Amino acid sequence: MGADMSDILIDFAANGVATVTMNRGTVHNAFNEGVIAGLTDAFRQVGENPNVRAVLLRGVGKSFSAGADLSWMKRMSGYSYEENLTDALGLATMLRTLDECPKPTVAVVQGPAFGGGVGLVSACDIAIGVDTASFALTEVKLGIIPAAISPYVIGAMGERACRRFFLTGERFSAAEAHRLGLLHELTSADGLEAAVEKTVKNLLDCGPTAQSAAKELIRAVARRPLTDAVVRDTAERIARQRASAEGKEGVGAFLDKRNPSWRS
Repeated sequence: MGADMSDILIDFAANGVATVTMNRGTVHNAFNEGVIAGLTDAFRQVGENPNVRAVLLRGVGKSFSAGADLSWMKRMSGYSYEENLTDALGLATMLRTLDECPKPTVAVVQGPAFGGGVGLVSACDIAIGVDTASFALTEVKLGIIPAAISPYVIGAMGERACRRFFLTGERFSAAEAHRLGLLHELTSADGLEAAVEKTVKNLLDCGPTAQSAAKELIRAVARRPLTDAVVRDTAERIARQRASAEGKEGVGAFLDKRNPSWRS
């Protein structure tokens, strides 16, 4: 099934903020292969666009994302191993494209997120959610496992929490998601947009190439032993950033008590 271009919307604002919106509210923004392809393309577009400074990921309607679409799951139930592998690689590629987007990404969680929806939240750099949202990793209830999303969910929530929620499939609250680190910030529904606006302002105050380099730094250092090679790599990364035009402008602006060129 090809991507329906109306399922995924991309908006480019004048301030450099791009918004990727899952536009399938009637089915709680559930995935199928077309939606996955559309999201992959959208994340590549915003990542490659030099005018984009930050990316918001949203869902329309009551839910952020319910995970797999029922009709898609029905088709998958008849797939061979090879067909299932191709299908799963599509989801894994989409999540990796989001995770490796060079621009800061923010999940705006206005409602429940289940299964793959939790994967999307986890793959974003920042997640802000309403206090009425709920979450679940229900794959085991269907006799399957949350494999493609697991690197991101384990990274967001931690191994210990995943030992519980991967195995029980139970729902958990937004407060619990916040306690576990899946959500960085918890807000009322009325306060969601103000919280997003504050985060966007903080992101736009920072150097864009430094932010991309910081994301690469996290991937290079996280979960690695502190070897001489890692120490050398981190030193080389800060040296490159200090010597860059943006690094010199940022430090110079600080010393001169003025705004750097990227901040209005």
